[in-house]
Amino acid sequence: MIWERFFGKKLRPTAPHVQAVAVHNTPTWPNLAEQSAQSDVYARSAWVYVAVNKIAEAAALVPLAVYRRVDGDDIAIPDHPLTRLLDNPNPYMSRFELFEQTVGTLELTGNAYWYLMGDESGRPSEIWPLRPDRVSIVPHKTRYVAGYIYELGGQRIPLQPAEVVHFKRWHPTNDYYGLSALQAARLAVQTDRAMSEWNRATFGQNNGVPAGIVNIKEFVSDEDFERIKREWRASYGGVQRRTAFLRGGAVDWHDIGLNHRDMDFLQGRQANREEILNVFGVPVGLVSDNATEANAIVAERTFVERTLWPKLARIAAKLTQELSPFYGGGLSLAFDDIRPTDQRLRLDEIRAAQAVMSINEIRERYYHMPPVDWGDRPSASPPATEPAPPSDEPPPNSSSPHSTS
Repeated sequence: MIWERFFGKKLRPTAPHVQAVAVHNTPTWPNLAEQSAQSDVYARSAWVYVAVNKIAEAAALVPLAVYRRVDGDDIAIPDHPLTRLLDNPNPYMSRFELFEQTVGTLELTGNAYWYLMGDESGRPSEIWPLRPDRVSIVPHKTRYVAGYIYELGGQRIPLQPAEVVHFKRWHPTNDYYGLSALQAARLAVQTDRAMSEWNRATFGQNNGVPAGIVNIKEFVSDEDFERIKREWRASYGGVQRRTAFLRGGAVDWHDIGLNHRDMDFLQGRQANREEILNVFGVPVGLVSDNATEANAIVAERTFVERTLWPKLARIAAKLTQELSPFYGGGLSLAFDDIRPTDQRLRLDEIRAAQAVMSINEIRERYYHMPPVDWGDRPSASPPATEPAPPSDEPPPNSSSPHSTS
């Protein structure tokens, strides 16, 4: 063997680090409350909602097919039992809802779980998505995962590894759980929310009145001074507004607060929006009203190629790994390739292929069309000259047999 020739020994049949990883993680249970809080942000942050919703709904719209490899080619299998299962995962959920929830929880918590319910043959008959804030992974010293625990209302339900499909994003410091995009965007989300709440308080509870000093220049009694403070704060003070009172003359107002213009409020919120959307991989041009048509087209293409497609590829690979063995193996699942193609490059590729490929080969590869009887000849060769159909008319410039000279 190559390994023996270069290193003088064989590969080990086991992974020695798995036991150490399992022992290290056994006493460490995930903070399920934190994952629940991450999901709550979806309902409280406008830009997190926009980003996650864009990704989840777009992913749920992409068709998914089952393929079997035959002679080196992946052949689609229409109406496969696995396709029917994914189209109708359980009596209360559609295919769109299943994938929308799966992709959404992946973005918010970094993890998504499916529970597989089996039929009499042991194959999956229903799919139930599990909330990540209720699922814990039990490590195993040799199999890596011993099982899962589903916790709800103080009840702990054990689940076998084969019953659960665990989707996760990569986490650089965790062996078992994925990293949420929301964790990377947490500071921007918190800042944007604080600015939004300050803005609401300014125009709501505080009636748009900034902080300041009320200077009463003329002498007033203590009772009048307290009365003026009560009446002022009742009308202009607000809940969070801090207003100082000085007496010594006629009533005068000094603004000591910072307004929206001084703090560059709108620019700050736009910066938070861009940071949040960038973390989730949603181009600003996809949601901006000020984007030109050209910018919107570029944003849409960038979103599909660099954000949506890798997420779909991750899910398809996991489904192939986890679900294919239930149907004898040899199957693969793949979403339709929705990446936009450059028409100019495509035409150049087709022109180049005409020099070496037949018409039928080009029809199959580039246009997904069936072969034709005359399509076996090279595409670049001119069509064969058909013999002229017989005609009763004499050829031009020729003498008729009945003509006289």
